[in-house]
Amino acid sequence: MTPDEVRTKRATVVGGARSGRAVARLLAEVGGTVFLTEQGPLSAPTEAALEAAGVAYEWGGHTARALETEFLVLSPGVPTQSSLVQQALRAGLAVYSEVEVASWFCAAPIVAITGTNGKTTTTRLTGRVLQQALADAPGREVLVAGNIGDPLSNHVLEARPTDVVVLEVSSFQLDHVEAFRPRVSVLLNITPDHLARYDHNFEAYVQAKCNIFRNQGAGDVVVYNRDDETVRAAVETMAREAAVSARPLTLDGLPEAGGGVCEDELVLRTGDQAEPLLPRDAFPLRGRHNVYNALAAAVAARSLGVGRDALREGLAGAEGVPHRLEEVRTVDGVLYVNDSKATNVSAVWYALQSFARPVVLIAGGRDKGNDYTDLKPLVREGGRAVVALGESAETVMRALGPQVPRCVRADSMEEALRRARALACRGDTVLLSPACASFDMYESYKERGTHFRRLVEALP
Repeated sequence: MTPDEVRTKRATVVGGARSGRAVARLLAEVGGTVFLTEQGPLSAPTEAALEAAGVAYEWGGHTARALETEFLVLSPGVPTQSSLVQQALRAGLAVYSEVEVASWFCAAPIVAITGTNGKTTTTRLTGRVLQQALADAPGREVLVAGNIGDPLSNHVLEARPTDVVVLEVSSFQLDHVEAFRPRVSVLLNITPDHLARYDHNFEAYVQAKCNIFRNQGAGDVVVYNRDDETVRAAVETMAREAAVSARPLTLDGLPEAGGGVCEDELVLRTGDQAEPLLPRDAFPLRGRHNVYNALAAAVAARSLGVGRDALREGLAGAEGVPHRLEEVRTVDGVLYVNDSKATNVSAVWYALQSFARPVVLIAGGRDKGNDYTDLKPLVREGGRAVVALGESAETVMRALGPQVPRCVRADSMEEALRRARALACRGDTVLLSPACASFDMYESYKERGTHFRRLVEALP
């Protein structure tokens, strides 16, 4: 749909969270007729903001008015399975995601980044590298948005063709895209996660992730993790059928075009040129997964013409993401690490790979139907003990308890930390890496990680 067409149509935005409010304001600002419907409550400030923007709204449930429209726009938290969306689809109404609609109005090229794990870190890295490169370029800006916390809809009307948008996109945001076409797409990895949203169909989740490059063509670039079998199969099939330039990442040597690791050096290849960036141990973020993230950011930025010096400086000054392998402090020779953002098994696998020292693992929460099989060898080889926490404590104990000398249960974060401290020896790491959602005890992984951090900071 073109921006001119939007101005002549009625739109219903489903969901009054941050992205829903942002896209409602965007549609109203460009002259559309907008109605926002929210199942739960809306705060008084939100109501005032919607009224000021000229957006009609309802809350506390969806009425028939929500379907008196020509298309629906979904906030990312609204699943396709919801009753209202299903009614709209049966009625033949178009249904779009917030990212799809925002992209209609974006004049700047988009670098879009997704993956089950690592997308926030890679988005920040890519934004940093591009900001470094464009710091002295008058009239050019780098806008970082999307799932990282700031909806794309908040920025598209200010983005100019000379700017660059770096966009973190989740599978939820990639549902219901039709014309979304980034100049550069990045697909880091795909492992089972959020499967309840996709009726426990992993292939449906994969297809949602692959929507990131579905509309790319001549002149576009897809950066992908060649070492991930699911990603490799999806991207290389697409690359054979389209004119898109596919640039792989690998930690095993150096691909013909893309990024890799040679003799512990991060290296890019462009044409026949191999271009060393920096030694692996000079990159400040811990872990094998962060090497992929660094290579992805470098290859994406190089695709937009960023030179070696800016790449090196941007990567060397990288900072970690809060709640992702965040080193809180060392107490009595024990390092305490907050990895609350690890809400799936794959993220914990990467975390455990990041430590050569023995680990006391705090894991558990609201289970997502986890299969802990892949963690067992790492826990067995590097685990000092496991502290099982929350609703899934029994599941964690059954799966990982036999792999370590000690496995205990805790009913609160205070108890988990107390027991982990008692089990740890000097030189160990106490790692909060739950593999589970936080909703049994906390509002979000951020609240869980912040509580852990405060408890560690208060240790005598």
